[in-house]
Amino acid sequence: MFTYYRPIFKKIIQSCTLYTSRLQLTVTTEMCDVDISQMEAQLLKESRMLVPPMENILYKGKAGRIGVVGGSLEYTGAPYFSAISALKVGCDLSHVFCPLNAAPVIKSYSPELIVHPILDAEDALELIKPWLPRLHILIIGPGLGREPGILKTVSSLIQFCRYLPGYGKPLVIDADGLFMVTENPEVIRNYPSGVILTPNAIEFSRLAKAVLDKQWDPTPNPNPEHVKSLAVALGTKTVVVHKGASDVISTGSDGDAVVKCTAGGSGRRCGGQGDILSGALGTFYCWAAAEAARDRHEGVSGIPPQVVAAYAACRLTRECNQRAVAKKGRSALATDMLEEIHTVFAALFEN
Repeated sequence: MFTYYRPIFKKIIQSCTLYTSRLQLTVTTEMCDVDISQMEAQLLKESRMLVPPMENILYKGKAGRIGVVGGSLEYTGAPYFSAISALKVGCDLSHVFCPLNAAPVIKSYSPELIVHPILDAEDALELIKPWLPRLHILIIGPGLGREPGILKTVSSLIQFCRYLPGYGKPLVIDADGLFMVTENPEVIRNYPSGVILTPNAIEFSRLAKAVLDKQWDPTPNPNPEHVKSLAVALGTKTVVVHKGASDVISTGSDGDAVVKCTAGGSGRRCGGQGDILSGALGTFYCWAAAEAARDRHEGVSGIPPQVVAAYAACRLTRECNQRAVAKKGRSALATDMLEEIHTVFAALFEN
């Protein structure tokens, strides 16, 4: 028996391989739209409004400058996937702040990334500070590791961004960045510039215990009220994205609805998918935070732009996953998902 994940793009013909226990069949299918809720249709509509037009009057950096804080000796792929995804979704410049021993490997993956081998330096914070005014968003955690000195530096960086006028940056926190928050939730509680957390089921369970003292078992289908409770406990400018069978998105504001992203996705859960999400989210969050994006959202539906950004990133990542698995089955990797970003982005947000 095989599971076939139905492709999602209207009027596109694609050849893909279906895998069974004994044979493989190559077929050609016509892609079609999936059924989604009215709320998701509205979120997708508003996601398109976040995307800035490509005009020849723009200069480099206008579409976003993203900083990824992560990487370690063992984990060099994670910051690469995050930073390159931010670029492929549409930001102009993508920086990686990493330890010295991770930098040559990350540099070798792509000439497009700007790699700073300073995260483990004794004066790391002082070395990072001059770059902060040039960045719009910080993505904290991909491949970061759990070395106490590095985590202390990253915590100090967040506090610097919290308290120093002109240095406040919206944050996306994933992976070992979430471990840091679990160890000390106060590091991001009521963070004034906005923060989006992207835990999987296990990470969410640990956060719930640390922040709410609740023992909620990990599940791919969380209670939306649980996601809301965690977001509220961390502050009104917090968004929690629980990754699972459906992605559940909630703000820390009592008046905002909890939304889901159900379209796309598959049963394939290889390493790097969460890093792709974090990078895509960094770019969409940058666009959502821009003044032009806020202007375009006036009078539309009242859905917070950061929620729209989170939905857009989840939808893009899930559709890339579904399309990669439709082609390669169990062999699909995060690198295959990267190759789908352009086609998926065009179909969802531009065509």
